[in-house]
Amino acid sequence: MNKVGGHGVGWSPIIPYLFSVPQDWEEVPVSIADLGGTEIDLRFGSAKEGRLSVIVAPVLRFADNLDGDATIEKIGRPETVINAFGPEYELEPPHALITATAAGNRLYLFNVTGSGLQWKRHYKDLKKIADSFRKTR
Repeated sequence: MNKVGGHGVGWSPIIPYLFSVPQDWEEVPVSIADLGGTEIDLRFGSAKEGRLSVIVAPVLRFADNLDGDATIEKIGRPETVINAFGPEYELEPPHALITATAAGNRLYLFNVTGSGLQWKRHYKDLKKIADSFRKTR
């Protein structure tokens, strides 16, 4: 099932994104009271297979000279980007697939995770979900 996300209210323009999840995955409510606050755009999960989250962060968190023309290459190495988010986003290996991209003045982090058992049984499905993430423009 294709899903589309991207906030609007109170944020500067955001490039929408698209990804695919199996039919039985459910959207999980997101609250600004969650760890990570308003940077978490959405979450989905399956008790059987794993979970995912999309984090949309201002590029100013990483660099102050991108002038609304961010690319992942200009922001930094993958390790630098991931480490900038800290432990509150569950970006820790070994059971995480992280896809990052940037556009305008936003960094998008698509995080697919699973427990050890979920990883063992559903890695190919989790990888397919991670590979489906893309900006729509």
